Amino acid sequence: MNQLLFLGNLGTGEIIIIAVLVLLLFGGKKIPELMKGLGKGIRNFKDGVKGIEDDINLNDTNTTK
Repeated sequence: MNQLLFLGNLGTGEIIIIAVLVLLLFGGKKIPELMKGLGKGIRNFKDGVKGIEDDINLNDTNTTK
């Protein structure tokens, strides 16, 4: 499975071209800030999903008693 799931049929060459374009558009100094924001967003999303799962599990536990 050499393909990344969310990238579909993009090959290595296409991914390199996209990376170079992102580097040219945002510059080397802005990319770490963008990745930090992306990481925080993913972390918040996972925390939200976990909170919802915990609420569902708590409700299931309360209704079975």
